[in-house]
Amino acid sequence: MPKLSLEPLFCHFVIFLFHCLKTHFISERTVTTMELYCLEADTIVRARPDPNLLCDDRVLQSLLTIEERFLPQCSYFKCVQKDIQPFMRRMVATWMLEVCEEQKCEEEVFPLAMNYLDRFLAVVPTRKCNLQLLGAVCMFLASKLKETRPLTAEKLCIYTDNSIRPHELLEWELVVLGKLKWNLAAVTPNDFIEHIVKKLPLPEDKLDLIRKHVQTFIALCATDFNFAMYPPSMIATGSVGAAICGLQLNSTDHSLWGDSLMELLAKITNTEVDVLKACQEQIERVLVSSLQEGRRLQHKQQQQDQGGPHSKTLDGQDQSSTPTDVRDVNL
Repeated sequence: MPKLSLEPLFCHFVIFLFHCLKTHFISERTVTTMELYCLEADTIVRARPDPNLLCDDRVLQSLLTIEERFLPQCSYFKCVQKDIQPFMRRMVATWMLEVCEEQKCEEEVFPLAMNYLDRFLAVVPTRKCNLQLLGAVCMFLASKLKETRPLTAEKLCIYTDNSIRPHELLEWELVVLGKLKWNLAAVTPNDFIEHIVKKLPLPEDKLDLIRKHVQTFIALCATDFNFAMYPPSMIATGSVGAAICGLQLNSTDHSLWGDSLMELLAKITNTEVDVLKACQEQIERVLVSSLQEGRRLQHKQQQQDQGGPHSKTLDGQDQSSTPTDVRDVNL
């Protein structure tokens, strides 16, 4: 009777055991890696400014050439819209700004969304009951273009107190895209900020503060229909001038004084000095009006909290129409 050899069985057993240990080790390592990955901080990567674009005058000239293509073609409250009034636009703009700020959207999202809204209203008669839906769609599109993580349809519907449904928003998205002819890469005032700032003799330690003020002014202009027909370069230039004057940077550099500053800014964006000066003065008036309105509402809210005579709920037209950081702007 032939003897049974245990060597082949032992070898198979060793190989099988090796595979089991290997599979367990890989599985355990994968689980550990996945756990570590899930515990990592959720960071958003931002692109840095490209000096090749900011230092090339051809880019600025190209922006100046095409900026008027993306302006509304008419004052639509006079010739297109019958059901929507200017105060309604201001209300929906205020709501859109608050959503963008609460969601910490990029600074470009709100002005771009307002550009879409104005261009759509300039060509399509719209019922006032659909104005908030239109505003949500415009934010939806603008965030897709400018954000690394766009706003979702569901989240935007929540901000409307679920007065609209996601499928409505998606249907209107196609309508708005069609009416805008898919021209979404509109030029906004934010596109000019860095080009203007780079050409001014400004202190390096003040640049971030200047940008913050300029962006606040631009947001204020976007909520006011009077600026809807202004070229973006003019709004950006006027905002930079207002920020420099408000921060009193002209006290440290003679080239930033009054007329000298206006002439320098006008030269950068090929704007007439008188027109630019009028734009800056109008921006400053809007800021003063917004600050006064903010103080009035704050006083009214304090009376309401104390159960004073004005404890009634504020109606829609009394809502603040300024960025939340507008009180940080100096004038």
